[in-house]
Amino acid sequence: MKKFQKFSPILLLLPLIAALTAVSCRGGAAGGADSARKTHRWPDTLHVATLYSPASYFIYRGQEMGYDYELVTALAVDKGMVLKFDIAPSLSRAVELLDSGKVDLIAYEVPITAEYKRKVVACGPENITTQVLVQPRRGEKELITDVTDLVGKDVYVEADSKYEARIRNLNEELGGGIKIHPVDRDTLITEDLIAMVSDGDIPLTVVDSDIARINKTYYSDLDITLPLSFEQRSGWAVAPDKKWLGDSIDAWLNQDSPRSEQAQLLKRYFEMSKNEPGNDRFNTAGSRVSPFDPLFKHHAANYGWDWKLLASQAYVESKFDSTAVSWAGARGLMQIMPRTARGYGQSAKSIMKNDVAIETALKFLNDLDKQLARDVPDDVERKKFVIASYNSGLGHVRDAMALARKHGLNPAKWDGNVAKAMLWKSNPKYYKDPVVKFGYSRGRETYDYVNRVYAYYAKAKTKT
Repeated sequence: MKKFQKFSPILLLLPLIAALTAVSCRGGAAGGADSARKTHRWPDTLHVATLYSPASYFIYRGQEMGYDYELVTALAVDKGMVLKFDIAPSLSRAVELLDSGKVDLIAYEVPITAEYKRKVVACGPENITTQVLVQPRRGEKELITDVTDLVGKDVYVEADSKYEARIRNLNEELGGGIKIHPVDRDTLITEDLIAMVSDGDIPLTVVDSDIARINKTYYSDLDITLPLSFEQRSGWAVAPDKKWLGDSIDAWLNQDSPRSEQAQLLKRYFEMSKNEPGNDRFNTAGSRVSPFDPLFKHHAANYGWDWKLLASQAYVESKFDSTAVSWAGARGLMQIMPRTARGYGQSAKSIMKNDVAIETALKFLNDLDKQLARDVPDDVERKKFVIASYNSGLGHVRDAMALARKHGLNPAKWDGNVAKAMLWKSNPKYYKDPVVKFGYSRGRETYDYVNRVYAYYAKAKTKT
């Protein structure tokens, strides 16, 4: 048998430890930053390249979000700079933009390898990842804790991916025996495979540890503690002739306030549960649908909206918890984002009041309905599009409609058509398509959201 590398689960803790520690620009940069500040000053406008991804940058409910996006925004606010973003279609394109001087910084995970060291200077937050095994969390004795225990096991990975390459190399190192199942990328992607492990549809998969950590915030029943590869370091990047800027970013990140901000963002994106807040209070007995039936009935009547559908949506949003605040900052009974609240003349505080939350949600739903009326003429069918837009943002739903149209599906039908295309919004092959304007979205979340709202609605309609 060939020799193989044995990995300890303790290695998985290193990414978190390293991420929580702001790293200066790879080698004694603090002194360099001091001298650089004597000859350079922060630009009035910081031009930043990033990429759509579940960690770096995405648009959720009409609001720009992402770990790298929020951290570089904090930098700009602290230094009084205007931010200009260029969303690159690929990392190679982002490097080209940096090399040409069109952007000053890449706020995205750029691998710290010999290849990239010739092109860029690493700076900012350092991330250390490994490929890890994703498995159901079971009793300690049932968990796979050593790579040798993979022999005889079924492992599902994206076809022609680095994950397939790694598991095949590991299989060779072990002398064979791992049952490897490549899955066509056009059909399923990493996030889908993780969900399938949680659902029990497949036993095991392999992903990068940062992606695993994000998805674990949706699926708490998973174990991601067994590393299967060596560590890969990555960070932000500046051009070699702007090393002073990288040094300045590192000096900023090593201060107490930015370090605290970074720690909060790491917790928000990689640790906090992304499941709906609140306690289970859906009424399955008796005649009431919710504790707030009178409020739903009163306000829904003013907008011609089915109050039971509204109540079902509120349950999926907050489980009828008026005090709920989500990981993304959505608030109250109807989980309205602060930006949406401001658009209707409300504050983050006022939106926590139930009557304000319900009426604001109805105004928002009514506006979405009007915007979709031309494209989805059927009133009943359109409600599903409206509810999907409430969850993900109208832009992502319109993207899914465009993808549906392009691939021969009906853009005015939700089930089996636009709903199917919505799932594609997590797949780079589709969210990088020219017809897509709003990039990455966790399409499975929206797909499940609509299904859950209508499942509770079916129960609510049985109430008198």
